[in-house]
Amino acid sequence: MEVLLGVKIGCLLALLALTLGCGLVPICFKWFQMDAATGHHYRVLSLLGCVSAGVFLGAGLMHMTAEALGGIESEIQKFMVQNSTGSKGNSSQDADSSYVEYPYGELVISLGFFLVFLLESLALQYCHGDAGGPAVQGEQWRGTHAFEFHKHPPVPSPARGPLRTLILLLSLSFHSVFEGLAVGLQTTVAAAIQLCVAVLSHKGLVAFSVGLRLLKAGTGSRWATLCVLSLALMSPVGLAVGLTVAGGASGPEQGLAQAVLEGISAGTFLYVTFLEILPRELACPEAPLAKYGCVAAGFAFMALIALWA
Repeated sequence: MEVLLGVKIGCLLALLALTLGCGLVPICFKWFQMDAATGHHYRVLSLLGCVSAGVFLGAGLMHMTAEALGGIESEIQKFMVQNSTGSKGNSSQDADSSYVEYPYGELVISLGFFLVFLLESLALQYCHGDAGGPAVQGEQWRGTHAFEFHKHPPVPSPARGPLRTLILLLSLSFHSVFEGLAVGLQTTVAAAIQLCVAVLSHKGLVAFSVGLRLLKAGTGSRWATLCVLSLALMSPVGLAVGLTVAGGASGPEQGLAQAVLEGISAGTFLYVTFLEILPRELACPEAPLAKYGCVAAGFAFMALIALWA
């Protein structure tokens, strides 16, 4: 037991150090700041942003969504089996017969998507109204010259930019807590190490992409550092919670609630990925094939990691 505790503490420190270190790299080095970049420097940073967009796309589809779908389906079946067994005293055949074939996981993820949609619509409606919306966006698009990399792509409205960045951080934080919780709940040294390595394999690149995204959203260095620090603490917090409850029994309601929360988190992440990150990186029509290759490379890396994660 002492060896297992030591391994989990080591995993906790590794998750904290890797996430914090990789997330702070683009914030601490001025080379990654696009405001002062021109020419070839801006081109490289733009393509690097496309790689990070592919990473977010892969993380959302291959990791968060896949885990949420599997978790919700599994927990619903467990919930049905326990309720059927407790009420009728029969085998799981009763639960199988009463189980309705329905895409519950997809429904929960869609609810997360529409939750962010609603929040953003309310923010636009009551904070800024309809005045100047289409006109401002039209001016932004006309201000972007085709085939000129030194021209910056259009930026989202003031209501959308910070809100979408906040949603991105919250969804990643939820997912990080559940990742750490899974490591903390492992009962053997081998299982804890294997799961921790799987989490670490993609954690660094995601954290680096978050730091880069915060810079592109215009977040100040101090706030960006605080955001990365908060994100880095999420997995250790989840792992610590897993350590405290590892000896206790978790009911089906607890597992189902966790799976639903992760599904909502995946839905919010997909919203930000498809409506903020990818459109922003692909707004400028310069070098479309190069951008496609960078997005595909980031996605392929996350898809490859999904073989072990």
